[in-house]
Amino acid sequence: MRVLVTGASGFIGRRLCALLSGDGHEIWALRRAGAAVPHATATLCADLSSGPPDLTAAAPEAVVHLAGEAIGAGRWTAARKNRLERSRVLATRHLAEALAQLPKPPGIAVCASAVGYYGDRGDERLAESAGRGEGYLAELCEAWEAESAKLLPGGRVAIFRFGMVIGPGGAAPRLFLPFRLGFGGPLGNGRQWVSWIALDDACGLVRFALAHERVAGLLNGVAPEPLRSRDFARAVGRALRRPSWLPAPAPLLSAAFGEMARELLLSSQRAVPERAVQLGYRFAFPELPAALSSVTLET
Repeated sequence: MRVLVTGASGFIGRRLCALLSGDGHEIWALRRAGAAVPHATATLCADLSSGPPDLTAAAPEAVVHLAGEAIGAGRWTAARKNRLERSRVLATRHLAEALAQLPKPPGIAVCASAVGYYGDRGDERLAESAGRGEGYLAELCEAWEAESAKLLPGGRVAIFRFGMVIGPGGAAPRLFLPFRLGFGGPLGNGRQWVSWIALDDACGLVRFALAHERVAGLLNGVAPEPLRSRDFARAVGRALRRPSWLPAPAPLLSAAFGEMARELLLSSQRAVPERAVQLGYRFAFPELPAALSSVTLET
């Protein structure tokens, strides 16, 4: 197919474009100026948050919408929240407007969201049927998903609520740094659940959705085995052969990162990929140690 990928120069986007190209698809990368996408057949430079781009030349048969400013790159100031909202909610609205102008709309849109939709839910097991949680991130994800659902009126849309994506780049360098320095450990009390997914499985779910017409609606983009923060830290320590016993106190994290720390670092989401498993997706990395081993070889 001819596939339009937004956020193509990002962490997931670059790997996905390489894999889709290997699958034989023609990749049209929608990116901001200055960022290269090596495996794209063609590129379109546009800022979706500024307005709808002209997609006539691309004429996509499928769309993968990954665009969005990094959620964990710093404190959530008022200005940063505005950028987060524009890069997700407004950008998705503009993409829908652009797709509506095409003579022939794509047959499938695959979109990103996040498990932050569920808020801080303690030990509750969170399948896709679980309701929205409380907090800024939950509200942002709800608004983001609402716009994504309108991308193809009457068409097939799949929305993945991704957990922490483990792969070379992304959050891995920041995650690994304290462990490499000998100061690694769980965040806060270590009891909160961490929902994660290997980069190749995040991309694998997108490829699965493109290939199978029964994949639609909301799906959790997470590995089958979420871990408590203390167990997650222990696995990282073992992968790096470094200590993993020193916790990062919640008051210190809150003082440093404010609301972002409380909602992104210290909240608990025990999400499970119930629909992906029911639909027949087979995870390449169902357990964290193997996923971490594949990353440490490249970082």
